[in-house]
Amino acid sequence: MNAKTRASKALPAAALAAAILLAGCLYSNVTAPLTTDMNRTGVGKKEGRASAYSVLWLVSWGDAGAAAAARNGGLTTINHMDLQIRNVLFGLYTKETTIVYGD
Repeated sequence: MNAKTRASKALPAAALAAAILLAGCLYSNVTAPLTTDMNRTGVGKKEGRASAYSVLWLVSWGDAGAAAAARNGGLTTINHMDLQIRNVLFGLYTKETTIVYGD
C-alpha cells in the first residue's frame, strides 16, 4: 500500500474521530428538566425566564435564579423548571437560562 492510499484512508477516519470527539464544541443548545419527580408535575399557565451570560471565560453577568425567572414571568407558584444552556465555540460565549412554569 503506497503513501497516497494510506493517506486517503486515514483522512476519513480522522474526520470521523474529530466529529465524534468534538460534537457540540462549536455550537450546542440543550434544554434539560430540573425537576426530579415528574409523576404529578403540572406545567402551569405561565412561563418565566432568567438568564446569565459568560464571554471569553473572563466576564459573566446576569441572574439565572428561579426567583428572577418567576418574577419575570409573573409567577407566584413554580410547578416545574428547565435549564437551557447555549454554548458557542468551546464556551467562548455561554448563555444559561432558567425556565420556570407555574401560576
